Amino acid sequence: MSDKPKDKDKALQHKVQQMLDSDKDLQGYALKANVIDGEVQVSGVVDALAEQNRLRERLAKMPGVKRVELGLAVSTDGAIDDSKVTAEVMEELEANPGVDLRHVGAKSVDGTVFLMGRVDTPEEEQEAIASASKARGVTRVVSQLKNRPGDRYDEESLEEIFHHQVNNDEEDGGVRIF
Repeated sequence: MSDKPKDKDKALQHKVQQMLDSDKDLQGYALKANVIDGEVQVSGVVDALAEQNRLRERLAKMPGVKRVELGLAVSTDGAIDDSKVTAEVMEELEANPGVDLRHVGAKSVDGTVFLMGRVDTPEEEQEAIASASKARGVTRVVSQLKNRPGDRYDEESLEEIFHHQVNNDEEDGGVRIF
């Protein structure tokens, strides 16, 4: 009787552990891998949700991996409160040229970040979600962004700002402009 499945699991576990130990973004976390019947299990602690998501994607692409189960906690070295998480999320959003901060905001509650406002495209929403997930202390991102393309107006014109904020039925013929 051959132990082929066990040998495959052992070889895959070795390959996964090598990847974890050599990846420049993950090696400092001392993550541990285990493989049972092609299911990769990784345990440990990471700083950001984005690292967990990136690891899941990398593992799913590895040959021989049937399923990925991450037992990872998203945590930071010290105490980080909601205001600090929100500040870090805003820094990440600001660093992304694909996100217009004039229309996108964030609020953190117990590590869950809520993105609020409006975006012009689904791609801008995905950029905002990806950026928010990079911030330390973020355990989940909930998008409450509204996709409203064409909701543009001249932000330098006081008249257009007024019309964007106030619906004046008399002037606009009863047409809602936003």
